[in-house]
Amino acid sequence: MKKQLLGLLFIIQCVLFSSCNAQLGNILKEASKKVGLDELSTEDVAAGLKEALSNGTSKGSEQLSVRDAYYKSIYKILMPKDAAAVCEKLRIVPGFEKLEEDMIAKINHAAEDAAKKAKPIFLNAIKQMTIRDAWNILKGNDNAATQYLRATTTQPLYAEFNPVITEALNQHGALELWAKAVNAYNKIPLVKKANPDVADHVTNKALEGLFNKIEIEEKDIRHNLAARTSDLLRRVFSKQDK
Repeated sequence: MKKQLLGLLFIIQCVLFSSCNAQLGNILKEASKKVGLDELSTEDVAAGLKEALSNGTSKGSEQLSVRDAYYKSIYKILMPKDAAAVCEKLRIVPGFEKLEEDMIAKINHAAEDAAKKAKPIFLNAIKQMTIRDAWNILKGNDNAATQYLRATTTQPLYAEFNPVITEALNQHGALELWAKAVNAYNKIPLVKKANPDVADHVTNKALEGLFNKIEIEEKDIRHNLAARTSDLLRRVFSKQDK
C-alpha cells in the first residue's frame, strides 16, 4: 500500500512538473518576443534583401535583353540633345536623311545586347554588398533596396558596362555611322563642332532602364506574396507587412 502511494505521488509530481515546464516555456517564448530574441538577425535580413535584388536584377536584365525590349518600350533610348541637333542638320544631306531614326534603332539594339551581359555584373556587385542598415532598407520605401543598390554600385557598374555598350555599338555599326555623320556635320559652315559621346549616353540610359526594372521587381516582392518564392524571402519580407 505504501509503495502504491509513493508511486501515485511520483506521478502527480511529474504531471505538475511538466505543466510548470510548459507554462515556463510559454512565458519564456513570450518574453523573448518582447525583447526581440525571436526576431530575424541582421544577417538574415541582409541575405533576404540580396536574394530579392538578385531576383530583380536577373529578371530585369533578362527581360531587357530580348529584341526590341528597349527599342519598343518605355525604356527606349533617344539620342542626346547635342546629337539630335547633328541629326536635324544632316536631314538635307544625301545619305543622312534617316540618320536619327537609324541611330536610335542601333543604340537601343546595342543596349539590348549589353543587357545580356549585365546579369553577372549585377550579381557580383550584390554579393559584395555589406548592408549595415538592413532593417532601415526593409522598413523603408518601396524602392529602398534599389536606391541603395543604385547608390553603391552605379560607378563600378558603369566602369564594366561602358565597354560592353561600346562593343555592342560597334557590332551594330552605330559608332561608324556616327563618326561619318559628325565628320559631315562639322564641314557645314558656321556650325559649332560636335562629337557627343554616344557610348556614355547609351550606357547611362541602359543602366537607368535596368534599375527601373529592378525597382519594379522589388515592389512586387514587397507587395505580392506570390513573388516571395523562397522561405527566406517570405520570412524577411513578412516583417515589413506588420
